[in-house]
Amino acid sequence: MTPEQIEIILIAVVVAGNCALVGTFLVLRKMAMVSDAIAHSILFGIVVMFFYTRSLASLPIIAAATLTGVFTVVMVEGLVKTRLVKEDAAIGIVFPALFSIGVILINRYAATVHLDTDVVLLGELAFTPFDRLMIAGHDMGPRALWLAGMVGIANLTFIALFFKELKLVIFDAGLAASLGFSPLVVHYGLMSLVSVTAVSSFEAVGSILVVALMIAPPASAYLLTDRLGLMLILGPAIGGISAVAGYFMAFILDASIAGSMASVTGIFFTAVLFFAPQRGLVSLMRRRRRQRLQFAGEMLLVHLSRHLGQPEEMEESSIEHIGRHLRWEENFGKRVISHLLHQSLVRLNAQKDRLLLTERGKTLAEERLGN
Repeated sequence: MTPEQIEIILIAVVVAGNCALVGTFLVLRKMAMVSDAIAHSILFGIVVMFFYTRSLASLPIIAAATLTGVFTVVMVEGLVKTRLVKEDAAIGIVFPALFSIGVILINRYAATVHLDTDVVLLGELAFTPFDRLMIAGHDMGPRALWLAGMVGIANLTFIALFFKELKLVIFDAGLAASLGFSPLVVHYGLMSLVSVTAVSSFEAVGSILVVALMIAPPASAYLLTDRLGLMLILGPAIGGISAVAGYFMAFILDASIAGSMASVTGIFFTAVLFFAPQRGLVSLMRRRRRQRLQFAGEMLLVHLSRHLGQPEEMEESSIEHIGRHLRWEENFGKRVISHLLHQSLVRLNAQKDRLLLTERGKTLAEERLGN
């Protein structure tokens, strides 16, 4: 691999980690679409600051974008508090308005300036190695990597300092307020980090990939664990793996790097959605089948127990009769009987045409009957 390729991958991995860190809290607070709102609406702040300073210097742009991101959240929450619109509708009103104003201003007054809507939306990782940070004549590496690294340090510092407060605000804002913590301060601090992370990643990866990296990896991590600390490790790890895999996918297919990375995050999430050990759809279907089988087996034990010692016992315990009486399909009935035999809850008679309760089966049937 060339040095430039390594730098592109490093930038993508650091950006992915930054986005996944703050995205974890958005996913847990059910504010995933807020990331989309912020990632688009801060274009307005970038444009306004450019017109004011006539410069694309990083610090003023980041400051303006951060304020715009917080302003977006304030406007959304203000509309929600009127109780006239829901949160999704408020987001759909605020961010298209701010984003469209930014696009109009660019097209009308900055058509000849290097401030392109395509760059904001799609980014271009392939060009990031050419924008170098020079200090006293020394090449310190890609500017995007240093910027992403500083944002990463800021994110980690904020999370480390306010980890307990973030947990309280996320899971029980009322308790946090009663303990003297201000949910509002923590909330807007987090939204500020989201804004800073989004704008620092714009030129490198574009807003579309920022949204994908903020939501898909944390959502995948959420399906894999219930522990916040582990989520904060798994989310960035999944984001980093997706970034690396997406780069090589783009290299092989000669496709957009940002688009390939976003696609891989979607593929990773889909795989986790189906195959996560506890919450995956496959595990859920297996658990439901197992529960259905267990319930049917217990129902059969109760059925046999209630007719134990009665004149109709022979008929009611007949394998052929059981399926018809309980209205089971033949294959399902065989599975239930096989399950009970395997658990030693029933046994077959000498002719193998009737089911007899074992002592374990009688005990379990009595427990289910409440005897």
